[in-house]
Amino acid sequence: MRNIPGPCLLAAILACGAHAACAQTPSPMQEWQYSGGITLENLLEPKIPRWRVILGIGASTEPAYSGASQYRVAAGPVINITYRNRFFFSTGQGLGVNILEGKQYRVSLSVGLDLGRRMSWHYATLRGLGDIPRAPFFKLAGTYVVSKDLPILLRADIRKIAGGASGLVGDLEVYTPLPGSSPRLVMFAGPSVTLADRTHAQTLYGISPRQARASGYPVYPAHGGLQAAGFGFSATRFITPHLLANTNLAVSWLLGSAGRSPLVERKTQGSFSLSLAYRW
Repeated sequence: MRNIPGPCLLAAILACGAHAACAQTPSPMQEWQYSGGITLENLLEPKIPRWRVILGIGASTEPAYSGASQYRVAAGPVINITYRNRFFFSTGQGLGVNILEGKQYRVSLSVGLDLGRRMSWHYATLRGLGDIPRAPFFKLAGTYVVSKDLPILLRADIRKIAGGASGLVGDLEVYTPLPGSSPRLVMFAGPSVTLADRTHAQTLYGISPRQARASGYPVYPAHGGLQAAGFGFSATRFITPHLLANTNLAVSWLLGSAGRSPLVERKTQGSFSLSLAYRW
């Protein structure tokens, strides 16, 4: 991997916020692929600008719901704004603040929107189950980078969804720049796992007695624990020093009681997004 200037590396990571909607639970897209606060900037940029702004447009395709065989396409703005390396707002991460930071670590608190699940997204399968309404979530996230020479990042987060999909859900991830990256082309990849408590798992993958009567599915109790494992890839091409194109690819495998749910048509799922953005 060629030596990548700090601003380019940071812009590439921030551009991973190309996901067209706010963070949505049923998505194979890894959390780092729309990350808001990036620990690398303390190591790679000696002078942090007061404002860092990336704006653009993006489109994505992903499963209609977690476990669906059909896909849907969404489009929308790409927004990623940070102020004084402390406050941030993005279409992926929501609105938040970095509460702790050092040369190699960062801890943040944020609030965002979970999009829930609508029967209309895949009526043939979800009929009788009712909608899972949109709801805010509160997230605690932490990132640690091994070193400047070995920029492997470890990331963990936990989200509390207040209504809607309800419960607790969290992710553990590892990602790093890939060989072949350069100042004009920055590539990242890494694995992830997703865990959730029983309340969240039951809401997304379980079937209650009432839902069973309305839908014809058998009653199915979903359990907490490991829900999915995944792998993500992101590439950012700098068309000019300020104009950039970003693409994200991700695949995930539903595990445990989530993967055995009668609602799951396909355990292995993928997603793809593409965006064009300008950075200041």
